[in-house]
Amino acid sequence: MKQVIYIFFILIILASCTSRTIYKKPEDLIGKEKMINIWTDFYIAVGAKSIKNKELEKNINYIPLVLEKYNIDSLQFSKSNIYYTSRIEEYEKMFKEVQKRLNDLKNIYDPETKMDSIIRKATRRDFDEYD
Repeated sequence: MKQVIYIFFILIILASCTSRTIYKKPEDLIGKEKMINIWTDFYIAVGAKSIKNKELEKNINYIPLVLEKYNIDSLQFSKSNIYYTSRIEEYEKMFKEVQKRLNDLKNIYDPETKMDSIIRKATRRDFDEYD
């Protein structure tokens, strides 16, 4: 019985160990600002999947359009994303900015928001610079 308990504790200790691997910077690394823009658009694309488009079609995968918009492929994105995930502090800052941008966009486009139409149009133009 004691052996089972010892094995159990050893397995718990091994499972709780975290890797501190820092990956080498890829040659075709996507910059932080561009990654923030891509992730923002990814979240919008995933959210738009369940919304009908003007042809009344649903469940369309818009992710390839985001990759095309930024002129990157999925491999380049994946390598860059793995690199940034190995630097968790940087990655967390990036996603806080993504969340801020998504909240700002929600406030601009949400019909519940009490925003003057002139201010709304001006604010939309400010977000066009992210594209």
